[in-house]
Amino acid sequence: MKRVEINQVNYFLNLNFDMKYFLIPILMLVFKIALSQIMLPAYQGVVAKIPTVAFMSCPGLATVTDVDNNAYNTVLIGTQCWTKENLKVTKYNDGASIPLNNTYTSGTVSTVWQGLTTGAYAIYDNQASSGTNATNYGFLYNWYAAKGIATTGSTTYKNLCPTGFHVPTDSDWSKLVIFIDSGADTSSTSATQSSSAGTTLKKNSALWLTNTGTDDYGFSALPGGFRQRVGSFTYISSYAFFWSATEGGSGNAWYRDMNNTDGIVRRLGNCSGCYTRSGGASVRCLRD
Repeated sequence: MKRVEINQVNYFLNLNFDMKYFLIPILMLVFKIALSQIMLPAYQGVVAKIPTVAFMSCPGLATVTDVDNNAYNTVLIGTQCWTKENLKVTKYNDGASIPLNNTYTSGTVSTVWQGLTTGAYAIYDNQASSGTNATNYGFLYNWYAAKGIATTGSTTYKNLCPTGFHVPTDSDWSKLVIFIDSGADTSSTSATQSSSAGTTLKKNSALWLTNTGTDDYGFSALPGGFRQRVGSFTYISSYAFFWSATEGGSGNAWYRDMNNTDGIVRRLGNCSGCYTRSGGASVRCLRD
């Protein structure tokens, strides 16, 4: 009887020895799972305290200052360094003045504004430069100012932006939109360049009539409206318009706009219904 019991013990010892190669990995897995359940709450608590950084200023250049000593924050989007606020400068960066044009009264046509072929700026509703419109949205410039045309017919262009920056070209704007929306239209056949990039470019702000912005990249677009060719002002709180420095069709120039109701970014500048170069829009600057 004792011999049988000893044989049984030896059998099970041999069995356990053979099974260790199977059991040890399982035991290690169970141990890891148990340890993860113990450590996970502590890990989550630490992670929850780490701030989420959705965007960053341009390396080595958190702000840039124009010739009037206005400071603008910068933001890095892809490889492009943009200003986060709209321009509100009264001079080109060589010190030459940009005329203020406030020749409009309700119900009339400003033939002076309409007839300009050189740079000028306005403030929405002809408010003072210390008013809320200028403070919130910056100034509105005709395209000639954005291009840097200070004298009629000049092909030597001044620069509206701070030194080291320039008014973005049509291609610069497309690069921004395509970086945000890889499916954006690159064929130039549609006025809608992107159906979604506008949402991520717009600032999450009550200044928008209907707030649909998430500002994921820190561009912080605000609805500064537009000054029409006849001199009247329109679309504040509902549209943001931005000039490029690139000529479009006859009498036009390429610009981008976005509105308060959807995520669309439109690219316009070569159509009969487009705003002309005499219109007033916001301007952003891009690092050279």
